[in-house]
Amino acid sequence: MFTTENYNIVSAPKKALFNWSSGKDSALTLYKILQNPDYKIECLLTSVNQQFQRISMHGVRVELLEAQAKSIGIPLKILQVPEMPTMEVYENVMTKALTELKNQGISYSVFGDIFLEDLRKYREDQLAKIGFEGVFPIWKTPTKDLIQEFISLGFKTIVVCVNERYLDKSFVGRIIDRDFINDLPENVDVCGENGEFHTFAFDGPIFSQPIDFEIGEIVYRKYEKPKTEDSSDTACDTSASDAFDFGFWYCDLIPKI
Repeated sequence: MFTTENYNIVSAPKKALFNWSSGKDSALTLYKILQNPDYKIECLLTSVNQQFQRISMHGVRVELLEAQAKSIGIPLKILQVPEMPTMEVYENVMTKALTELKNQGISYSVFGDIFLEDLRKYREDQLAKIGFEGVFPIWKTPTKDLIQEFISLGFKTIVVCVNERYLDKSFVGRIIDRDFINDLPENVDVCGENGEFHTFAFDGPIFSQPIDFEIGEIVYRKYEKPKTEDSSDTACDTSASDAFDFGFWYCDLIPKI
């Protein structure tokens, strides 16, 4: 005779989307959430600059983003976003995408955020409006521990963008290893959590095969300050009064065919 003591009742995993930036924090977070039986990742969600067809902020070509998703083996959903969108425009695009996913039974959204309290609150407030719940697997983990774990697991990532407020041109295009970490100035977070740098993950335990690319040219770009007060409320991090006084160094990665 069977009773409830003879077996465990296993609930179905919660359907979730994963906010994929293409970088190292996303890669490590995805690695961790894939090991959590409570969640099932249904798709990767990535914002792409509509004009240039590159990942927002990171500047990585969409072809390499698609190669990542193929190697990971999870469907990719791309959000086409205008360059330097206002918060209203960004939120409208995101709301439309999340509503479509909500209709597919997805109600959890996974992020690789680490310690930015305001950003987490903003995400959670926006998600709640659509009936979503945020999930933050690496939240409050010391960034020095995270980067060491990332390297020890066999992940590989290259720096594709640096903010010149914090780092000079010499840091862009470098592979993150212990030498890179040792070379960082003391005021720079080792995971770049304050926007000091962005990366592209190209190998590691979540990939069925490495992403093949060549290093292209290194370019400098400085964003213009919006001309009107209304348009200054952008979805990019421009909250600092001197945000537009600094530019960014980008390392172009060229897919190998």
